[in-house]
Amino acid sequence: MTNSEELTVATTSTAIIDTNVSMSNAKSILDDPSWKEKLKLPPKDNRPKTADVTATKGHNFEDYCLKRELLMGIYEKGWEKPSPVQEQSIPIALTGRDVLARAKNGTGKTGAYTIPIVERIDPNKNAIQAIILVPTRELALQTSAICMELSKHIHLRVMVTTGGASLREDIARLQEVVHIVIATPGRLLDLVQKNIAKLDACRVIVLDEADKLLSQDFNHLLDDVIFHLPQDRQIMLFSATFPLTVDDFIKKHMRNPYEINLMEELTLKGITQYYAFVQERQKVHCLNTLFSKLQINQSIIFCNSTQRVELLAKKITDLGYSCYYIHSKMRQDHRNRVFHDFRTGLCRNLVCSDLFTRGIDIQAVNVVINFDFPKLSETYLHRIGRSGRYGHYGISISLITYEDRFSLHKIEQELGTEIQPIPKQIDPSLYVAEYQMTGDNNGEKQHENNSSASATNK
Repeated sequence: MTNSEELTVATTSTAIIDTNVSMSNAKSILDDPSWKEKLKLPPKDNRPKTADVTATKGHNFEDYCLKRELLMGIYEKGWEKPSPVQEQSIPIALTGRDVLARAKNGTGKTGAYTIPIVERIDPNKNAIQAIILVPTRELALQTSAICMELSKHIHLRVMVTTGGASLREDIARLQEVVHIVIATPGRLLDLVQKNIAKLDACRVIVLDEADKLLSQDFNHLLDDVIFHLPQDRQIMLFSATFPLTVDDFIKKHMRNPYEINLMEELTLKGITQYYAFVQERQKVHCLNTLFSKLQINQSIIFCNSTQRVELLAKKITDLGYSCYYIHSKMRQDHRNRVFHDFRTGLCRNLVCSDLFTRGIDIQAVNVVINFDFPKLSETYLHRIGRSGRYGHYGISISLITYEDRFSLHKIEQELGTEIQPIPKQIDPSLYVAEYQMTGDNNGEKQHENNSSASATNK
């Protein structure tokens, strides 16, 4: 298989993943009392983590009486212990009760719903048994990859379908066995209304990034999708922010949902936030200075329009830095390729629109730059959440013009956070793993000390 063929397989936005493995190998491991020792575990991540993911009750995944095949998938994914949102949601979701979970970006929300879904699926039943709805194609691909890894020892079949992909291919795949469908709302509703996707046996639906799915862009579509589900369905909502529109949905469709709120503060503990006052014409020069001074593993740079995304990407490339760009007006196959290549580390910098703010989990990203400052605090929150994933450390830097100064103050107030003026030198221990102290919470203590020092030096 050529590299391009491998890429096509890895990034296609409409695919069924058959997770069959050798039955004899699976049985031998299942019957083996020392099964854990024979798992193919990824390298251990020794980077310090913040209380966003370490402040747990001390549960283990085995405490939830999960199938051993699922436990094997969890451990081989590199997940060692459940995060706080997983501890609270997994045992409740396993009972079939509706769940309303609010937790920060990058704290394990995807695992919080995929684990109970995979556990409750009957692999011998030829029917769609669970739906996961997401707002973007890239998030659909990412979520399907996680489902695939978790269920690889259970023989589940996972299908991902989004707008912009071939409807003919979807029809062909739905004529085969499909257990879990991960989709954007418009494409799923299209398949349901054409009687291609049958949901009469589907008793679980998840809305990931629920605030976006319940916005005016999608809201009417969700009512139609839920209309086609059985009455005894389970509905789970996961998001970092819940606007008022969520209340209407809860009253209309959910039954006594179990509420989880892990949002005592809105911003991730591991992200140090800075701003730099610049004139519009100085922005590219400022960005060039940041590139030369920062120790960037990978960075995501946000612009407020698709046109500015492409223009900035060209200027960054002209400066001699490796750079990709991605936005919603690109062809789907091009978007897939960029997403895949950036995720696998083939490029250091990615310029994008707010398409990339939702749920995208690339743990190598340690720097987020707002080349254009957003107007809404919700957008700012989701942007900076691309750094500091799963309790790790990162920085965000916003380039602020004179016109942005009121938005800066407003966002600080609404999020209850502090965005500091950028110092001449940024302490590498705030965002570079090699400089961080090891040991329990030492990294977090060092982060707090450095943040306090930065605030004192204002």
